[in-house]
Amino acid sequence: MANIQKQFQNIPVPKAIRIRGAKIHNLKNINVDVPLNQIVGIAGVSGSGKSSLALGVLYAEGSRRYLESLSTYTRRRMTQAAKAQVDEVLYVPASLALRQRPGVPGIRSTFGTGTELLNSLRLMFSRLASHRCPNGHYHPPSLKVAAGQELICPVCGVRFYAPSAEELAFNSQGACRTCGGTGMVQNVDRSSLVPDESLTIDQGAVAPWNSLMWSLMTDVCRAMGVRTDVPFRELTEKEKAIVYDGPAEKKHILYRPKNSEQATELDFTYFNAVYTVENALAKVKDEKGMKRVEKFLKQDICPDCGGTRLSEAARAPKLRGISLDQACEMTLAELIKWVTEVPASLPEEMRPMAESICQSFLEAAKRLMDLGLGYLTLDRASSTLSTGERQRMQLARAVRNRTTGVLYVLDEPSIGLHPSNIVGLTGVMEDLVADGNSVVLVDHDTQVLSKAQWIIEMGPEAGSRGGQVIAQGTVQDLTRDPASKIGPFLSGTAISVRERTKAEDLFALGSIHLSTSAIHTVKPLEVDIPKGRLTLVTGVSGSGKTTLVLESMIPGLEAVTKKKKLPDHVLSIEAPDIKQVKLIDATPIGINVRSTVATYANIHDELRKTFARSPAAKEKGWKAGAFSYNTGTLRCPVCDGTGVISLDVQFLPDVEIPCPQCRGARYSKEAEQVRYKNKEGASYSLPQLMSMDVSQALEACKDLKSVRQRLQVLQDLGLGYLTLGEETPSLSGGEAQRLKLASEMGKPQADSVFVFDEPTIGLHPLDVQTLLNVFQTLISQGATVIVIEHDLDVIRNADYIIDMGPGGGLDGGQIVAAGTLEDIKKCSRSRTGSFL
Repeated sequence: MANIQKQFQNIPVPKAIRIRGAKIHNLKNINVDVPLNQIVGIAGVSGSGKSSLALGVLYAEGSRRYLESLSTYTRRRMTQAAKAQVDEVLYVPASLALRQRPGVPGIRSTFGTGTELLNSLRLMFSRLASHRCPNGHYHPPSLKVAAGQELICPVCGVRFYAPSAEELAFNSQGACRTCGGTGMVQNVDRSSLVPDESLTIDQGAVAPWNSLMWSLMTDVCRAMGVRTDVPFRELTEKEKAIVYDGPAEKKHILYRPKNSEQATELDFTYFNAVYTVENALAKVKDEKGMKRVEKFLKQDICPDCGGTRLSEAARAPKLRGISLDQACEMTLAELIKWVTEVPASLPEEMRPMAESICQSFLEAAKRLMDLGLGYLTLDRASSTLSTGERQRMQLARAVRNRTTGVLYVLDEPSIGLHPSNIVGLTGVMEDLVADGNSVVLVDHDTQVLSKAQWIIEMGPEAGSRGGQVIAQGTVQDLTRDPASKIGPFLSGTAISVRERTKAEDLFALGSIHLSTSAIHTVKPLEVDIPKGRLTLVTGVSGSGKTTLVLESMIPGLEAVTKKKKLPDHVLSIEAPDIKQVKLIDATPIGINVRSTVATYANIHDELRKTFARSPAAKEKGWKAGAFSYNTGTLRCPVCDGTGVISLDVQFLPDVEIPCPQCRGARYSKEAEQVRYKNKEGASYSLPQLMSMDVSQALEACKDLKSVRQRLQVLQDLGLGYLTLGEETPSLSGGEAQRLKLASEMGKPQADSVFVFDEPTIGLHPLDVQTLLNVFQTLISQGATVIVIEHDLDVIRNADYIIDMGPGGGLDGGQIVAAGTLEDIKKCSRSRTGSFL
């Protein structure tokens, strides 16, 4: 053994990935070495080229080279990255990426399916449980199940086979027949059928008859003996029962269409209000049809499976006295304890197999516990999990196999993590490196970056003014480097501050009061939020922040402002003078390349009007519509206004190249002939302006008042580096959030509540200062701003803090402390307070 080790010591091993001439996106032909077998952090202001280097070069080349080693047959069935725009990349290992925004989970996705823990659990219940015979008697655990042999009931002697793991899956044969394995059923929301009882039926009181059924149903209803010319509230109970649930009787009516003097005799069957919706739902064939029906529907827990998603047969096997659905209702921490004791509860001959199955479950669960997810239950729907929780599920799945020699590229792994959870995250990264892997992480969180053994800082600014390596080295090197912008934040010498409201004035403008009953792991709550202030909702992951704000506060406010029924768990909400609630989250804007920064911010519309007023456009008869690159006559005929063409190269990934006709400008050559001239005499075409970033366009269009105002808002939001023609789906989460705010700036907002879900996603500490200025602008316009956040700099600048906890899951769900920064610091139970 010693001789083998000695031989390997003499083999030269690459110490770093060599990147030469990287030019993707805004990278300026950079050369950089990325150390292998270490944790390497990539820092820099938003838009400086961090993700371009990590995902566009390192991950793209690492994954592409690995996939190219597979057969053509296999590659055809996989999504492949295009070749990176780089002269040379040497010594890059096969790579895996964990992206900033995990994919949106489907309706059947749960914490159990997403982590694949449910696979092990189903195997346990299939192989190790007591199984029920067709007559309802139980057969004790037996090795015959694993051998695929028949079981003989010890009570009635009937022969039967135990269910396979597949037959216990709610995505397959074990699904509840009633709900199809979703746990929820759609029922008619009777409260939506007659939204305004002051109207008569003739005036359209019965909403489904207006939008889903012929208007003649009013005549049929009249023939059923219901008065249609009196307000609905004045109808007798018998008449209302006919409207809602009347029988499908055929009636002879005299029907007179609108705007016609002629009447027609018809025999028509009566469709009551409930059946009208049920009939329309049964006939839905597309999303458009569903939108017409869904306003009359509500989601209820499935009456047959009780929300467990499983059929009665799949709930039958019993292991240690409980069924599969009951095991899925336990938190992960409780389930680990339960699984540990499974082998000892079985007959001696079954224990080796039980230990093997249980061990695979426990190994996967340990990673999730390390990442602070022990409070989640396996049956928790993935759609109710926060971004941070979904990303940690992804991370745990990736590291579970204990591979060696892999490059892991993590895009903002600290998203959604409370400072106390980051300890577990850094522990997982250190484990990966100890197993012989390399970790590259893009992040702004100084707590995470301080654990990196090497940091590469991109900059100096964003967009076209970035894309260079401005500093690199150890944490200590960067704190001493005057060129580094992250250095002062790593050393703790930089502090961002806004003037906070005095404690005695906090509720001077009134408050929003919310009262809820228990939901998920959140206990019954009573909370007051000051109006016209910056309120931060904090707490460890799983403490109930998302449930409090996104599942209680927002739906409650929307119900009050739209005069609808409150969600079942919201007992009451008082929000005097609040008329609108706006959620500003990190979901991508638009779904295709036709949505750009200019179109989303309404800058493109103003520019089209400006160019349509020019003498050259008037001479040609071109109106504003002609300058649309989506539908206008001046769009490029080759790429149809997308700026790119896609080449289908059968066994290889599709190749997108700039359009050879317009060279990515989206317009035909005629559009270049129409020019806008500013007062300084400089002239520009629309394609030229669309290729400028916001800062450049602001200078070029300073004489155009409406365009200048919109561009100035983007500049003030810290988005001056974005190109007007940049596709919105490609923007980072933080950029998407700020762009969504653009239309709200400058308006009076005293009747508005703005809710931000982790707005510091993708933000450098310097950009956080810009974000705080944005909050202050909204507040100065009268808005109430509520922010879910872990960033300590933002928390320190809050007027009011609501800290959830003290732990996650069943250990959380309470308001630990509420008050000013000083109040939170004094609270011994507050984990947030200990980090402040």
